[in-house]
Amino acid sequence: MAEPQLKSHVFRREREANWRELENLLGRAERRNGVRNLSLTELTRLPMLYFAALSSLSVARNISLDHNLLAYLESLSSRAYLVVYGVRANFWTAIAEFFLYRLPQAVRAIWPAVALSVVALLAGGIAGYGLTIGNSDWFYSFVDPELAGGRTPTASTESLRRVLFDSGDINELSIFSTFLFTHNARIGMLCFALGFALGVPTLFLLIQTGLMTGAFIALYDSRGLGIEIVGWLMIHGVTEFSAIILCGAAGLMLGYAIAFPGERSRIANLAHHGRRAAIVVMGAVFMLIFAGMLEGFGRQLILETDRRLVIAGATFLIWIGYYCAVGRTRRIDHGDGR
Repeated sequence: MAEPQLKSHVFRREREANWRELENLLGRAERRNGVRNLSLTELTRLPMLYFAALSSLSVARNISLDHNLLAYLESLSSRAYLVVYGVRANFWTAIAEFFLYRLPQAVRAIWPAVALSVVALLAGGIAGYGLTIGNSDWFYSFVDPELAGGRTPTASTESLRRVLFDSGDINELSIFSTFLFTHNARIGMLCFALGFALGVPTLFLLIQTGLMTGAFIALYDSRGLGIEIVGWLMIHGVTEFSAIILCGAAGLMLGYAIAFPGERSRIANLAHHGRRAAIVVMGAVFMLIFAGMLEGFGRQLILETDRRLVIAGATFLIWIGYYCAVGRTRRIDHGDGR
């Protein structure tokens, strides 16, 4: 019985000084200014003491030391992990890092899924336009009657034009635009959530969204209002459809992770790819909020088609430039090993 007690006594005597030093550094680092309270020498010592504490915890578990000591070492190691590896930036710094590095890098990393989402949406749009311009009855197959709001092939050209340019009935336009925004936001979230089903429903929703948009454009184009409807839709639609594309790409990444787990288990591979997908979806949510602002103010206050098209073109260039060029100066670890 004396031997385990001797081992425990020697164990504590040889290592306790390092534990106390680590505890002192952690106490200072956990204050308001964080690790800035530590000197350069102390910052160098911190990870060394952390790994030494982990080693002590491992040995203590193997030789079954008393529970109080184990609890102390577990608590000390957990605190040290948060200081060594945890986020030490303030809220605004974290927000800036997200938009300047994490989001654009995450989108570039899943560019094949983004490209597939673009192809699916465009294919649906081209098919919807081609079928509806040839036979207006296809419009009813592609567009929800509630979403159409009476804007169907049976509507007069004047009533269709009034939606685009009449600012007199702002309340009616606001209701319709809000419904359209809510519909597209819901589609975006579904594109991501249904990615778990191997990405098949995600592709279906992207194609369906394209079919609906193409049918709307075909309806107006058949009345000589093709450019006008594009300007009306795209003043906010560039941002909104881009957000849907990103949600679709994130959903496809989840489907890919489940379908092709590689050497990992499916759950582990889903977690591996899901971290980056979650970042992309968070960015898409902010884009949807921005699109809602454009829809709520810009589209109803700016009635000239050329100005609408200029804004649409500008937002397109801004998003392309942002996702292609921003965040290349520093590599951020997204937690998936890449």
